[in-house]
Amino acid sequence: MKIPKKERLTRRWYGMRWMVLGVLFLMPVPATLLSTQFNWSAGDFVVWGAMLLGIGLAYAFLAGRADHAAYRWGAGMALAAAFLLIWVSLAVGLIGSEDNPANLMYAGVPGLGLLGAFVVRFRPQGMAWVMLIVALAQMVAGGLALAAGWGTEGASWSREVVVGTVFFTALWLGAAVQFRRAAQE
Repeated sequence: MKIPKKERLTRRWYGMRWMVLGVLFLMPVPATLLSTQFNWSAGDFVVWGAMLLGIGLAYAFLAGRADHAAYRWGAGMALAAAFLLIWVSLAVGLIGSEDNPANLMYAGVPGLGLLGAFVVRFRPQGMAWVMLIVALAQMVAGGLALAAGWGTEGASWSREVVVGTVFFTALWLGAAVQFRRAAQE
């Protein structure tokens, strides 16, 4: 029995996604072995692997629900934003150092997106609104950090907060645009 072309492409991309995540998981290994500045513990690898696995499974779930490429792009952008925001907050922190408790506020941003996604049942129109709300939450978090002076121990703390806020807000808004396109198609 001949497999339709669309299904062959879907299977190929599915395997490619997992291969890319596997390569990403292994990337820190040479750096850890060859550099004293890059010293990951086993716990760091567990967190890294769990985050990659979570993103991979979440994307597989969302892409399976998608009839439109725009929905898949929106899901990918939203998941990339959530992944990067959590990773940066854990690794170096957006507000001061990674030990600054104010960085925990950023965990609420993707958490709000996850809650909103369930409320709107992952429908494209609702997801567009959720991403707009998440972008607003990202701006509020950055604004609070600046207004309260959190993380001032760094030499360029205000610039880091502003650049991080703009970057992540742009990703959330990009996801909103893609979900909106999916809803219109």
